[in-house]
Amino acid sequence: MSFDGIFTYGMTNELQEALAGGRISKIHQPYKHELIFHIRANGRNHKLLLSAHPSYARVQLTEHLYENPSEPPMFCMLLRKHLEGGFIERFEQIGFDRIIVLHVRSRNEIGDEQSRKLYIEIMGRHSNIILVEDGTQLIIDSLKHLSPSVNSFRTVLPGYEYLLPPAQEKLNPLEVTKEDILRHLRFQEGRLDNQIVGAFSGVSPLFAKEAVHRAGLANQETIPQTLLDMFQLIRTRSFTPQITRKDGKEYFYLLALRHVNSDMRTFDSLSQLLDRFYFGKAERDRVKQQAADLERFVVNEKKKNENKLKKLNRTLEESQNAHTYQLYGELLTANLYAIKKGDQEATVINYYDEEGGEVTIPLKTNKTPSENAQAYFTKYQKAKNAVAAVNEQIKRTHEEIVYFEELIQQLSSASPKDLEEMREELVEGKYLRAKQKRQTKKKKPAAIQLEMYESSQGIPILVGKNNKQNEYLTTKAAARDDIWLHTKDIPGSHVVIRHQAPDEQTLLEAAQIAAYFSKAKESSSVPVDYTKIRHVKKPNGAKPGFVTYDQQQTIFVTPDEDVILKLRK
Repeated sequence: MSFDGIFTYGMTNELQEALAGGRISKIHQPYKHELIFHIRANGRNHKLLLSAHPSYARVQLTEHLYENPSEPPMFCMLLRKHLEGGFIERFEQIGFDRIIVLHVRSRNEIGDEQSRKLYIEIMGRHSNIILVEDGTQLIIDSLKHLSPSVNSFRTVLPGYEYLLPPAQEKLNPLEVTKEDILRHLRFQEGRLDNQIVGAFSGVSPLFAKEAVHRAGLANQETIPQTLLDMFQLIRTRSFTPQITRKDGKEYFYLLALRHVNSDMRTFDSLSQLLDRFYFGKAERDRVKQQAADLERFVVNEKKKNENKLKKLNRTLEESQNAHTYQLYGELLTANLYAIKKGDQEATVINYYDEEGGEVTIPLKTNKTPSENAQAYFTKYQKAKNAVAAVNEQIKRTHEEIVYFEELIQQLSSASPKDLEEMREELVEGKYLRAKQKRQTKKKKPAAIQLEMYESSQGIPILVGKNNKQNEYLTTKAAARDDIWLHTKDIPGSHVVIRHQAPDEQTLLEAAQIAAYFSKAKESSSVPVDYTKIRHVKKPNGAKPGFVTYDQQQTIFVTPDEDVILKLRK
C-alpha cells in the first residue's frame, strides 16, 4: 500500500501549497470513478484529479488529458451546481487517515454564500467522494451510495449525517517519542514490521518494512531511532518521491525505498510521481472492462482460423495423392484385358518405373475394370482442382490470422475511443452485426483523431493505434515524402514523421514509438522498417490498415516508456 496515511499527509500539504485560495472554474467526470477539477490558482491553471477507483484511488495534480463524455453524469452536475465558481479555502487531512477534505466557499443560485466540504476517502475498493454541507454535516450526495443494509455503522446516502469511518486508536507519528515507541513494540515477539503498522497511524507495511531495513540490526536502540528519523523527514517534508522497480514490480513512495532499491527514478513532486506511475494503468483497466467481449471475440476468431489452417494443411497433404490416382487410372486402362469385374485388386506392371516394378491397385468389386479406371481419373481431377482451391484458402486463412493478431495487439494499447473505431471496423468487415439504434437522425461520423508526439527536435510524429487510424494516417493524412515507420514482420502501429529528411535522433525516437505500439513492446533490439510514404501501397481489396512497401531501411531500437511519455503531446 503506497498511498498510505503518510503519503496522504504529503499530498495534502502539496495541494494546500498549490491550490489554496484558487477558484474552481470547471468540473468534469470523464469516467465513472474519476473527477477532474480545473482550478485557477497562483496565476496558473491546474487540473486536480480525484479518483475513487477500486484499484487506483488517489488525489493529485495531473498533466494528462482526459476525454469528457457528451453528457455529464448526475454527480458531476451536482458538483457543478455546488462547487463551480467557488474558492478553495483549504485542504485538510483527517488525522493520519487516508481522507482528504476539500473546503470550498461558493454562492448559491440567489447569491448567498455557502460552505461545502468534499470528502475524498482513499480506501481501496471502499474509496468514495462525498459532498457534505458544512455545519450540519448532512450528505448532499456521493459518488458511491452505501445503504444501511450494506454498512450498519455509517450510511452514505443523501440527507444522512456524514460519519467518519471508525477511528483506530493509534499513535500520531509526528508526535511520538522514543518512550512511546518502546512502550508499544514487543521486540521479543518478532515481526516488527507488523507491530509498527499496528502501533502508528498512517503507516503502511511498505513504510514499516523500510524502517526495519534501515535499522539494520533491529533492537531496542536502532528501531526507535530509525523511526524517529523517518518521522522527522515526514514532519519537515523532506520528501524524495521515487518509483522503484524490482523483479518486474513497481513501487512508489515519498521516501527512498532502500529495501526494494533496484531501478529507481526520482520526481520533483508527488503529483508528478503519480502521473508517471499511473500512466495508462487506469485507462488500460477501463479498456479491459469495456473490451472484454471484443477481446474474447477476436481471440476466438484467431483460434478458429488457426484450427481451420490445420485442417486445410491436412487436406493439402491428401491432395498430393493426385498423381497416384492418375497413375492408377492409366495403368488400369492399359490392362483392361487382364482384369475382370469382381476382382478386389489388380497387380500390374508400372511401365513408368524404369526398373519395371509392379503396382497393386485396389478395385471396387461392383464396378467393371473400365468404371474403376474412370473412378480413379475422377479422383485425380478432384484432387488436382482441390490443390489450387486449398492453397487459396490457406493464403486467406493466413491473412485472417495476421489480421486478428494485429487486432489483439491494438487492444493492448487502445483507449476507450479506439475501441469504438475497432468495433466499427469489425461491423464494416461483416464480422460483427451492427447494433440496432433507435435514433432516426443519422449522426455525422466522428473525425478520426491521431495520437500526436513531438521529437526532441520539435518535429511532429503521428501514430495510428487501430486499423482505421493506420489507414487514414498512411493514405490520407501523410504527405508523399513524409517518413513512414513500422515494426518489421511484427504486428504494430503505423507511425509517420511529418518531415522529408528528419535527423537521426528524430528517426530513432519515431522508431521507439513504433516499437512501443507493437507486439514487441517488451522486447529489446526491435527491428523497425522506414521508408517514404510514396513507397507504401495498399493492395486492392486488402483489409483496413494492410499495406505493402519497398525501398525500406531497418533500424533496431529498444522501446522505453519514459522516452515515449516525454515525447507525447
